[in-house]
Amino acid sequence: MTFNQINRQTWKRNQYFENYMASQTSFSMTVDIDITDLYEFLKEHHYKLYPALIFMTTKVVNNHIEFRTTFNSENKLGYWSKMEPSYTIFDSTSKEFYVRWLEECDSFKEFHKFYLEKQKNSYEKNSFSEEDMPENCCAISMIPWQSFTGFNLNINNNTNYLLPITTFGKYYIREDKRWLPVSIQVHHAVCDGYHASLFIEELQQLANNPQHLK
Repeated sequence: MTFNQINRQTWKRNQYFENYMASQTSFSMTVDIDITDLYEFLKEHHYKLYPALIFMTTKVVNNHIEFRTTFNSENKLGYWSKMEPSYTIFDSTSKEFYVRWLEECDSFKEFHKFYLEKQKNSYEKNSFSEEDMPENCCAISMIPWQSFTGFNLNINNNTNYLLPITTFGKYYIREDKRWLPVSIQVHHAVCDGYHASLFIEELQQLANNPQHLK
C-alpha cells in the first residue's frame, strides 16, 4: 500500500475541505439497488451474498480517489493507492460482532475462498478487531435482519475520520425483483453528493453484470 500525501496549497478541493472540516459535515445516502441478477448468479454458483457485496464495494471504492482520501497515522492528509475491506461478522451464539479484514483480490472466487476460511476461525477469537488490520481499510457492514430506508452513524466530531462507511440491509422482494438497501456515509470534506451517487450507480452496474464474479 502507498500513501500519497496531498499538497493543500495546490489541491483544487482545499476550499471545500477547509469549510466542511471546520463544520465537521458528513452525510449519508440510502438507496435500494436491484440484486435480482446478482442473487440468481450467486445461487447458481453456490456463493454467499455478503462476501460478494464486500468484494463489489471494495472495487467501487478503489475506482475513486475521493473514497480513499483520509488522514494517516501521522495525521497527514492524502489518499491510499488501494483500500482493503474491513467488515463485521456476527456470532449467532454470543450475539456479538467482530471486525475482520481481507486483502483485495482480483478474483472473486479466490476472495470468497479466503472469506470462508477466515469465517471459520473468527469465532475462536474474542478480540473486537484483528491486531494486524492495516490503516488502508474501508468499513463495510450488514444488518441482515431488517430493511431500512435510512441509516446513519454518529461519529465524534473531534475525529478526522474521512473514509466512507457502507452498510447493507435485509433484501426484500417487490414485483418479482430482489431489492437491497445500501447506505453510504461520507465526509463532505472529501466527498459530495456527486461522488455518493457514483458509488450507488457503479455498485448497481456490478450487480446488473454478475459475470465479473466468475
